[in-house]
Amino acid sequence: MRQRLRSPAGRAIYQRRKAIIEPVFGVRKEQRGMRRFRLRGLAKVGVEMALAATAYNLTRLWSRQRAVA
Repeated sequence: MRQRLRSPAGRAIYQRRKAIIEPVFGVRKEQRGMRRFRLRGLAKVGVEMALAATAYNLTRLWSRQRAVA
């Protein structure tokens, strides 16, 4: 894995991930205070994660609409 990440293609992929995925988890942890799941079980954790993702997406939509208006 280390060899893959050190290759030019691996670096490019990892840089995209840093820009696309990591901010979502950072916002969820720092601004929303979701460092742990409150429920137990894979199904319940999935629901909790889906709610967190929906909340994140709604706040992004709301802020973009306000910027346009």
